[in-house]
Parts: sequence; structure tokens; C-alpha cells
Amino acid sequence: MSLELQLRERLVAECERWIERHHAYHNHLNSEWLRNKARIADAPPKVVQVPEYWDVDRKFNPFYVRSNASAIARSIAGKIRSSTYRPHKPFQKTIPKPGGGQRELTVYQIPDAAVSGYFYSRLLAKNRHRFSSFSYAYRNDRNVHFAIQDIAVDLAQNARTFIAEFDFSDFFGSINHEYLLSQLHENGFFVSDEEKAVIKAFLHGREQGIPQGTSLSLFLANLVCWRLDKSLEKGGLKFARYADDTVIWSPSYTAICESFNIVNAFSLEAGVPINLKKSEGINLLSREGLSSEIASKGSFDFLGYSISVDKISVKIKTVQRIKKQISYILYRNLLQPLKTVPLGAMIIPANDRDKALLVAISQIRRYLYGGLLHREMWAYIKGRRKTLHFKGVMSFYPLLNDEAQLRALDGWLVSVVHRSVQARSKLLLSHGFDRRHSFPFNVRRDDLVAKYRKKRIGGKRLLEMPSFQLVFKALERGLLESGIERVMHPESSKYGYGA
Repeated sequence: MSLELQLRERLVAECERWIERHHAYHNHLNSEWLRNKARIADAPPKVVQVPEYWDVDRKFNPFYVRSNASAIARSIAGKIRSSTYRPHKPFQKTIPKPGGGQRELTVYQIPDAAVSGYFYSRLLAKNRHRFSSFSYAYRNDRNVHFAIQDIAVDLAQNARTFIAEFDFSDFFGSINHEYLLSQLHENGFFVSDEEKAVIKAFLHGREQGIPQGTSLSLFLANLVCWRLDKSLEKGGLKFARYADDTVIWSPSYTAICESFNIVNAFSLEAGVPINLKKSEGINLLSREGLSSEIASKGSFDFLGYSISVDKISVKIKTVQRIKKQISYILYRNLLQPLKTVPLGAMIIPANDRDKALLVAISQIRRYLYGGLLHREMWAYIKGRRKTLHFKGVMSFYPLLNDEAQLRALDGWLVSVVHRSVQARSKLLLSHGFDRRHSFPFNVRRDDLVAKYRKKRIGGKRLLEMPSFQLVFKALERGLLESGIERVMHPESSKYGYGA
């Protein structure tokens, strides 16, 4: 297939991806608007927005690019063949990080994103075997969960292991170009003159660093770290590297100390400074209860997980984010509509029914289960159902096995639902509606799970409490039956995972 046809195919696929995302946004917006109309009077009008960069240039708009894909592909192919191709200036915007601070959002025009994706795939296909087995990012034969499993299995072999955690400052933006370009034809990589010209085109105008927001940079990031990976392997060190996030471990204190020298040497060569504030350095990871003569810890965080010698948990910041989302769902449905005076048009709970509670429980279930029903998961766990597609938030953590954490989350969920319902009861009373002696307001916390499950709505158990432990059991069966890649969330290997 000619370069032009391959680029056209890539262009159309890139457009379809953006169009599907826009349609999903529109469908979600419409669903929210319909729910608002049913809950409150004078619901705000539905306003369909488009990304602001669509107005900057038509080639950011997937509908325009798709309709002109053939002409655009022909033009770009000609420029690549004549070595005159240059990507257009990307749209850039500073946005806040969830944990504080800011990061730069970079979006390339769709034709340039398609070129980047095409050459990334081409380079990866013929060079994938050159990368270390301990490098897990930006590959189609490795993913984030493979890294977590490999770490956990290896650490479980010893009650005490030395670990070193290193983080780099502005990894993508600091890479030395001379170092990067020297790697293109070293270490056995196959890079054609055409591919090298496209790489240089994306680096054009930069004194250092590689552009974020392009697939091609993902290949370059792994290429830059090739020597680091090989040096760690030669030093007899076990490690897992996901982009610039690296954890290294060894039962030998001498070996783990040498890991710092290896990382520091790479830092100086590649021009990427070590972030001393975020790097945890060297610690002893030991099984809970064991005494230690040096600084030790019971677990460490890596890629959204918290890993210890004998279990894999969701890291605390992620747990807090999950709790915050569930709390918001409850507040938005149960409490917010009752905080206006006078009350807007809404359905007041009556006859042992509360539509707002049903909506809230359904949304929490959708958030955790990804559209699956309670009975569907039980059927899968019991073997009565052969397949299940996981898309809820818990499918980002399929290797989770900390059952104590899951029990605690289930207990918290029951408590926060109970507190929200009781707060709703008080707000109803303040508006002159006393519902304290009817369902669900008369249900004690200890009876909540059983009574909600017993309640039928249209003959179905729609108020059944969602359960973190139930998701865990379904994911556990899915791992045994189908493996990680069939169970994990399809978005979980994207950069920034677990941030």
C-alpha cells in the first residue's frame, strides 16, 4: 500500500476516534439534561460545546478532516517524500493538575497526529524486540498491569527487599537532542532516512525536549531510555519503568546503591534532571511486623497502585478520588435539589419510593461497574455467564487483591449513603415534608444493605447496593479465565495513568 493510502487510512481512523468521543460527550450531555429536567424546575438549557481549538484551524475539526482526507493525505505524502514536511504549530494551553500544580496541554492538528501515529506504529513494529522486557509504556506487547504483576510476583519471593524510586523533572521537555539523535542508529535500532526526517520535523524549533501530544514521542521516550534499561539489567537489578516512572529493587544493598549511580549517569547524559523532591530514594520494603535496622516502608505507590510484599492495593489518593466522585453523585441527586427556597419542581418522596435515591444508586453502580448489573456479575462469578466486559472505574485496577481495603470501601459506601439519606430527610422536613417513618428514611444503617436489596422497583432489585468486593470477585474470575488484557479498562494504558 502506498504512503498516501496508508496516511489516508490513518487520517480517517484518527477522525473517527475524535468523532466517537464527541458523540459520546453529546449523548452524556443529553442524558444529564433530561435528568435535570426531571429533577428541578428551570433546568439550565443544553449547550453543546466543541473544543476551543476547533476554531483555531479547520484541521483540528475531525468532521472537516474526514471529508477532505484524500486531498490532505496526498499533500502530506508529497511533502514527506520531498523532505519538506513540517507539523503545524500545536494548540497549547496550561491546565491545573488534579494533585496541584499545572501541566501543558498540547494538541496537534489531526493530520499531524495521524502522521505521528503512522510513523510511531512503523518504528515500533520493527524495533519492539530491542526494548527491555522491563519497559512497559507505549508498547502493544506490554501494559501498566503487566508491570504491576511482575513487581508484585517478584517482591513476594522475599520478606525484605531494597527498593529505589526515582522520578525525573520534566522528562519530555528536557531530553537532549544530540543524545536522542545519536540513539537513532545505535543499539541495533532500524530507522530509515524518511523516518529520521519526520522525527527531526517534529523536533524542529525546539532547543531540547520532545513534543508531548504526539504518538511519535512515545517511541522516542523509550528509545532515549534504552541505555538506562540495559545498564540496570547488566547491574543485575530488577526494575519496572513506565515512561519516566521507575522503581528498582534488589535483595542486595550494594546493588541497589549502584542503581543511583546508573540513574544519575543517565540523567547527565540525556539532560534529564532527577526530581529530588518527588524521588523517594532507597528504602527497605519489608513485610508488616518485621523490624528493620534502616529506613523502611510497608508499601510504595506505582502507577495508581500501592504495592507491598504480600498485597496490591489502590493508592490512597486514588481512593480519595473515588470517594469524592461517589459523594458528589449523592450530593447532586439527594441534597442539592433540596437546598433551594422555594423548592423547584421535583418529585417528593412518597409511598416508600424515592426516585432521586434510585438515580443516585444507579449512577454509583454505573461508575463502579461500567453499566453492568449486580446479577450479571454474580452469574459470571458462578460460571453461568461466559463473558463480561468491564468498563467501570474498578477495571482500572484489575490486579487489586487487598480484600481488607475493599471491605472498608464497602463499609464506607453504606455509611455515606445512609448519612446522605438522613440528611435528605432533614432537608425534606425543613420544607414541610415529614418522611422519617417511610422507606428509605426509616432504614437503620445496619439494615441498609438487606432492606435495599429486598426492595423491588418494577419487579427488579434496582436499589441493590453496589459492592467493591463484588467487582473484585468478578475481575478475579476474569483474570483467571481471560487474562489481564481482556479484563482491564481499555483506557488504562494511556499516559498519566493513576496520576
